[in-house]
Amino acid sequence: MTARYLLIGIGNPGSRYAQTRHNIGFKVIDVLAELLHIKVVDKKFGGLLGKGKFAGRELVLLKPMKFVNCSGQVVATVVGFHKLNLSKILVITDDMALEPGRIRLRASGSSGGHNGLADIIEKLGSEDINRLRIGIGQSGGLSDYDYVLSAPSPEQKPLLDEAIDKSKEAVLYWIENGIEAAMNKFNS
Repeated sequence: MTARYLLIGIGNPGSRYAQTRHNIGFKVIDVLAELLHIKVVDKKFGGLLGKGKFAGRELVLLKPMKFVNCSGQVVATVVGFHKLNLSKILVITDDMALEPGRIRLRASGSSGGHNGLADIIEKLGSEDINRLRIGIGQSGGLSDYDYVLSAPSPEQKPLLDEAIDKSKEAVLYWIENGIEAAMNKFNS
């Protein structure tokens, strides 16, 4: 049996949120889906799923269709249904603590204040969850809520587009080489 990997992009459902900073995880899943010819359209377990293969491994791509802060149950249900080892899942999320465009992979740890990641950690009962955090920068004068739910500035957009592309590369590298190698290559 080939190894099965779960790639989870965190975001909010609906066209109202499609271009917001908070939906960068969805955007990475979309880019991966296009590259790997995987249709992420199956409505199951409260999310949109797609299945495919890469480098001889089975992939499940997931976009939870709950608001970011309530993503955990969808993830836990998919993990349970597919009987996945936590070492084979990767959560892709935005992060205000990183400068716009920077990415950072980690094998475990706290949520770092990200409510969506906190909900996933709680529902899975472990902090030992691989994650790829994509920097969206600080909110400046806006509330954090308004900041993450707004579109990137014209100055930030090219940095975030570049980060999405770099994230795609990091995800594929992680699948083939593992989290330690991916952290060594992509964390700056």
